[in-house]
Amino acid sequence: MTNPSIPTIELNNGVTIPQVGFGVFQVADGQTQQVVEQALEAGYRHIDTAAAYYNEAGVGAAIRASGLPREEVFVTTKLRNGDQGAESTLTAFENSRKALGLDVVDLYLVHWPYPSADLYVETWGSFEKLYAEGAVRAIGVSNFLPQFLERLLAETDVMPAVNQFELHPTFQQPHTQEASRAAGIAVEAYSPLGQGKDLHDPTVTAIAERLGVTSGQVVLRWHVQQGTIVIPKSVTPERIASNLDLFSFELTDEDMTAISALDTDEFIGADPATAAFTQVRS
Repeated sequence: MTNPSIPTIELNNGVTIPQVGFGVFQVADGQTQQVVEQALEAGYRHIDTAAAYYNEAGVGAAIRASGLPREEVFVTTKLRNGDQGAESTLTAFENSRKALGLDVVDLYLVHWPYPSADLYVETWGSFEKLYAEGAVRAIGVSNFLPQFLERLLAETDVMPAVNQFELHPTFQQPHTQEASRAAGIAVEAYSPLGQGKDLHDPTVTAIAERLGVTSGQVVLRWHVQQGTIVIPKSVTPERIASNLDLFSFELTDEDMTAISALDTDEFIGADPATAAFTQVRS
């Protein structure tokens, strides 16, 4: 049983994922266990990490320390760009599984298309193998623009269950959202709060004041009401808790429209069309 107060999204293979999760991007490994334990104590049952974050071990330690049954916690991790390729993907997965201390990973994502290497289709073949073997419950992608999704769907057999990409009020990537949803691929937002910058927009703050909630809760609720999976990150116990407290209020249609009108072309992260970093520490 996952936390019954958190809605779940059914993925295209029947696996369910808690709609609100906890991200650990840029959390130091030495701090990760404590922070994830706090998140689990607050009620999160979906933790999102990646090999490139170098904190998978802390996530695994927190899950074990929590005493929660394994099936109650949904765990996502991701393949680094520098590990793409048929054989190297399988090796990297085993390294992630060992670091997490898990027999089965709930969701495994190709972290970036890394188009200059042109290995993501080959890599996906290894993802399909892991999925067929039951080592992962679902496989997906991250930062895949429509052209990368189109090629993957044309040249492989298993459709991604999830596409996780930068998505927040001032950077909504409508074409990537549309391409994903049209194919039956769940949309998952990272940096759902715009790494904090979207919280100061007057539209957001006015809605928050009217409803008596935080700006962060307003933005996360906007995501939730669109059916998007979100993985906010914080290391502050109060914010960790408030980011999950999204289901005692609702945004009006006018609120939703006003927030959606904030879209720009200004992204915070890298451009998936050109991103070519290996994610491997030197």
